[in-house]
Amino acid sequence: MDDPKDRPSYVRWKDVEVEELSPLIGRQFVVGKDVMVARVLLKKGANVPLHHHHNEQITYILEGALEFLIAGERIVVRAGEVLCIPPNVPHEANALEDTVDVDIFNPPRQDWIDRDDAYLRRGTTAEKG
Repeated sequence: MDDPKDRPSYVRWKDVEVEELSPLIGRQFVVGKDVMVARVLLKKGANVPLHHHHNEQITYILEGALEFLIAGERIVVRAGEVLCIPPNVPHEANALEDTVDVDIFNPPRQDWIDRDDAYLRRGTTAEKG
């Protein structure tokens, strides 16, 4: 029997439910065989607390701007810009304005799939990795 992830799939963001993680953060995601794509909606002032994960992350800002704190360095990423975060690198993000970003993870974030990501919900504690 073949794995559904071995077949092409087509998804429209408008058909993917927005998961409200907090009053300031919502997300949608699609999971492939080896990669996950997430659309993250952050209102101005939203904070993604300091955390790390074993997944490589590429963040592409569609609208707005995020200020990242990575290894003691502040990096502002604006619409049309991309940030690559290697695995296991602690990082934090703050929305400088209403922001829409696309996050790509390899491998997929199992904690997101399992909804075991308390660090992101309501701005609680950081994940272990």
